[in-house]
Amino acid sequence: MSNSVDFQSWVHARQTRIESTLQSVLPAAEIAPQRLHQAMRYAVLGGGKRVRPLLAFSAGELAQADTGRVAIAGAAVELVHAYSLVHDDLPCMDDDVLRRGKPTCHVEYDEAAALLVGDALQSLAFQLMAEYRLADDAATQLEMVKLLAAAAGSRGMAGGQAIDLEATGKTLSVPELEFMHIHKTGALIRAAVLLGVRCGASMNEKELAQLDHFAKCIGLAFQVVDDVLDAEASTATLGKTAGKDAQRNKPTYVSALGVAQSKSFAEELRQKALRALDGFGERGLRLRQLADFIVLREF
Repeated sequence: MSNSVDFQSWVHARQTRIESTLQSVLPAAEIAPQRLHQAMRYAVLGGGKRVRPLLAFSAGELAQADTGRVAIAGAAVELVHAYSLVHDDLPCMDDDVLRRGKPTCHVEYDEAAALLVGDALQSLAFQLMAEYRLADDAATQLEMVKLLAAAAGSRGMAGGQAIDLEATGKTLSVPELEFMHIHKTGALIRAAVLLGVRCGASMNEKELAQLDHFAKCIGLAFQVVDDVLDAEASTATLGKTAGKDAQRNKPTYVSALGVAQSKSFAEELRQKALRALDGFGERGLRLRQLADFIVLREF
C-alpha cells in the first residue's frame, strides 16, 4: 500500500472516530432545551475536514498516546473551533450566510440561538477536559485545560478575531498579518498539537518546543492557504462564500503579497514545519503528511 493511500485511510478512520466522539458528547437533540441542542448538533456535526483533531491524533501517535484520550481532547478543540465559526458568521462579525456547504447557524435558527450555541459549545469543551482522564497525572491535565483556555481567549483566538475586526479596511504588513493569525487561527492549531502530545508519554522541553514550532508554522500556512483559496476557489469548493475577504476589504496575505507570492510563502512555511520534525523519525510521519495535506489542498 502506498503512503498516499495509507494516509487517506488513516485520515478517514480518524475523521470517523472524531465524528463518533462528537456525536456522543453533544447533548441529544431530544433533551431539553431541544432547540438549543438541535442547533449545537447542526453547527458541529457532518462538516469540515476536522484538521485540528487530525493534528491532535497525529501528535498523540508521536507520543504513543491512548487513542480514546486523544479523541476527547480533539473533540474539545473541535467544539471550541465550531463555536468560533458560529460566532464569526454572526451579522456583528463577518456576517456570512454559508458555512460547510449549508446555511450558517444564525440563518438556520436565529441570532440569539447562534449566540447561545457558541456559548454552550465552549462550555462543553471544558467540561470534557475536566470530566475525562486525559493524562497520567492531574498536573498535566490541569496544564492541558490552561493551554486550551489560553488558546481560545484574548491572547489567542478571540484576540485574533478582535484584531481582524479592527483591521477591516486597513492595510497590514506581513508581520502584522502574522501577529493577527498566530492568534486567530494559529493558537487553536498549536493547542491541538500540544494537547495530543500531552495525552501520551512525557516529552522534554526541546521536543515540545520543536512540536510547538511545527504547529506555529503550519498554523500560519493554513491561513495563507485559506486566503489564496478565498481568492481563487469557488463557493461550491469552499463550502462558504468565496471572495468575501476582498468584498469586505479585509487585509489578507493575498492583498499583501499577491497570489503567487502567497503560495510561495505557504510552501516556505511547510518546509519550516517539516524541518521542525527532524529528529522524530518515523514517529513524525503523520504530522509530516498532515503538513502536506494542509498546505497543498486545492492548489
